[in-house]
Amino acid sequence: MNLDFSQIVPYIPFMLEGIWVTLKFVSMSIFVGFVLGTILAIFKITDIRLLKWLADAYTSIFRGTPLILQLMIAYFAVPQLTGYDISPLLAAVFAFGLNSSAYVSEIIRAGIMAVDKGQTEAAEALGVPYKSMMINIILPQALKNILPALMNEFITLTKESAIVSIIGYLDLMRRAQIVGADIYRNFEPLLFVGLIYWVMVYTLTQIGKLLERRMRRSD
Repeated sequence: MNLDFSQIVPYIPFMLEGIWVTLKFVSMSIFVGFVLGTILAIFKITDIRLLKWLADAYTSIFRGTPLILQLMIAYFAVPQLTGYDISPLLAAVFAFGLNSSAYVSEIIRAGIMAVDKGQTEAAEALGVPYKSMMINIILPQALKNILPALMNEFITLTKESAIVSIIGYLDLMRRAQIVGADIYRNFEPLLFVGLIYWVMVYTLTQIGKLLERRMRRSD
C-alpha cells in the first residue's frame, strides 16, 4: 500500500479547525430544529385542524425529500428567487435546521403523548391556561423522556454534516478535499478526517449515555 501520512502533517491544524466549524453549524441547526420542532409538535396535537394539517404537511415534505436536495435549494435556488446571495453557513443552518425540525417534531410529539393524561386533566381541573400547562407541566416531562432521542438526532446531524462540503463550506470534509487536491493524495486526509468524525460521534454517544443514566437515577 502506497500510504504516506507524513504529507498531511503540515495540514493537520487546518483540518482540525474543521471540528469547530462543523460543530458550530450543527449546534445552530439543532437549536433551530428544536425550536421549530417544538412549535410543530404543539401544532400536531392541537384541535385546530388547519395547524395540524400544516404541521403534518411540513413534516411529510422535509422527511420525504433528500437533505442534499434541500441544501442545494437553500444555497442555489433561494438566491435565484430572492436576488440575494446566501452564505454557505446560513444555507447549511437553514437546510439542516428545517430538516431537523421535521424529525424533532415527531420526537417531541411522541414525548408529549407519552405524558400521563392525568397531568393534563389535573391542570385543566385547576384552571391552568393551556399555554402555561404546556410550558410548565407537559413539555418539561416530555423533554426528560425524549432527551436520548434528541441526542441521537444531534449525532445524526453531525454525521450528515459532511454533505455541506458540496456548497464550499469549510467543514471537516471540505478541508480533507482541499488537502487531497493540494498534495494529490486523497486517502490519507480522508482517513484522518474519518477518524475525527468517529471520535466526535463516539464522544457525543457517551455524553448521551451519561445523560440517560442520570435521568434514570432522578426517576
